Amino acid sequence: MELLRSPAGALLFVPLYALWVTLLLPGVWASMLAGALYGTWLGSGLVFVGACLGAVVVFLLGRSWLRDWALQRLERFPKLQAVERAVSKEGLKLVLLTRLSPAFPFSLLNLAYGLSEVSLRDYSLGLIGILPGTVLFCGLGALAGDVARFGEVLAGKADPMTWALRLAGVLATIGVVILVSRAARQALQEDESPL
Repeated sequence: MELLRSPAGALLFVPLYALWVTLLLPGVWASMLAGALYGTWLGSGLVFVGACLGAVVVFLLGRSWLRDWALQRLERFPKLQAVERAVSKEGLKLVLLTRLSPAFPFSLLNLAYGLSEVSLRDYSLGLIGILPGTVLFCGLGALAGDVARFGEVLAGKADPMTWALRLAGVLATIGVVILVSRAARQALQEDESPL
């Protein structure tokens, strides 16, 4: 653990986190570890860089090696194809909202967006939406070293920044549900309308 606390360990943490994301493992615990090791802000920076690197790798795998296999499976479900097309049309807006929402698993979204028609540019820009959650989980990890304050967090007490991050996540979740529902309904109506 001492190796990871060193400056070289901090640099090593970035590719390790990217590998973690590439293996589709949940990043919450690794983000909290970064907070415990490096503090809220440095930990958040390291996690953000590592998460972005890993996310782009998984996205590109979804665009290349895994794409044909997944699309063949999708052909059996016309309604799911319509939903996928609707999601693809929303681009950056949907990527950003799903990244802000804690209801969507980060690692699986990377692969799902690789299968969609969302551009690499929109996908990459949308990764900025992981910052609030990253800061929150790294902050929780930093608090883990201070047992008294960690007890306050577990008891539900939080500072205004933590409450703002929680509220942003809830609002983003609601926004995603509304946006995806509307886009999917519209795509299904287009598919069912006579030519």
